[in-house]
Amino acid sequence: MFAHLSSILGGLLTSAFGGWGVFLGPLVIWLVKKEEIPFVDDQGKEALNFNITVAIACVSLLILTFATLGIGALLTIPLMIIVCIGWLVLTIMASIKANEGVRYRYPFTLRLIK
Repeated sequence: MFAHLSSILGGLLTSAFGGWGVFLGPLVIWLVKKEEIPFVDDQGKEALNFNITVAIACVSLLILTFATLGIGALLTIPLMIIVCIGWLVLTIMASIKANEGVRYRYPFTLRLIK
């Protein structure tokens, strides 16, 4: 549960610096506890993969905005809002499921860390 929730906390604490902290919490929890608890290993990787996927989507939208000299912002800003709301909702859902002891799988996630 903490691996999922730590991404929200990291995002809030580092939002002024680009939100890079969303990776830090899940990464630290996964690295520290992956050998001891198999459930934390699974859910830590899942939280980390999801946050990497969301970051890739956000950076892609940002690049699209700059590449179109800001005109693409008419499309990218609403998409960014949708991605952020989806990130928040799915992270909370994953935290609730992990607290119940259920292995949660995020939809649309690139499985980069196996």
